[in-house]
Amino acid sequence: MGKLWTWVPMTALLLAALLCGCGGENGDNQQTLALREAFLSMESCSGSMEVTADYGQRVYEYTVEFSGDGNGGMNLVLTAPEEVAGITAHIAQGQTALEFDGVALETGPLNQEGLSPLDALPAFVAAMQTGYLAESGSEWMGETEVLRLVFREPDRTPGQGMETVLWFDKEGGSLRQGELRSDGYTVVRCGFPSFALIQPTLEEKGTEA
Repeated sequence: MGKLWTWVPMTALLLAALLCGCGGENGDNQQTLALREAFLSMESCSGSMEVTADYGQRVYEYTVEFSGDGNGGMNLVLTAPEEVAGITAHIAQGQTALEFDGVALETGPLNQEGLSPLDALPAFVAAMQTGYLAESGSEWMGETEVLRLVFREPDRTPGQGMETVLWFDKEGGSLRQGELRSDGYTVVRCGFPSFALIQPTLEEKGTEA
């Protein structure tokens, strides 16, 4: 039996285990499972995001274009504001911090763990692939119905430690917004004018079977 066919049931079991901690309607859970599968099997992702980093006394805003692979690698290019436009960064697989080819973005860490504003995107992807889903449910974002997912460590209560919160369109499943929260305080908020997951082609899947 090829690897492709053994991977599918194992992934289903993993996804079921990850959903044990969340509530939500059956339809929400089904959409969450489908999104998990899409992020786990993705070949790459790309798009743009509008980042707001809140330091309490200071608030910084950036616009970023990005592309990444399914193994944690990520390329980021800042497009706004003008004084940092063109600064690029690359996150290699397994890295936990960003190093930029310049000092214009040096704004200091967001929390004691050294969180950077642009650590948010890798954190969103990691949450969807392997994070513990603590809450799920539907709500409205303006006139759009969205699926809201909250990830945190299993032994933490709401508002304690680091939390990742993601909103997806109920219709179409596109990522609309993401937040990183530290002890209940939103330190990074990202809006996504565009976000695309690229899946392997049938030919590429066939080579894994």
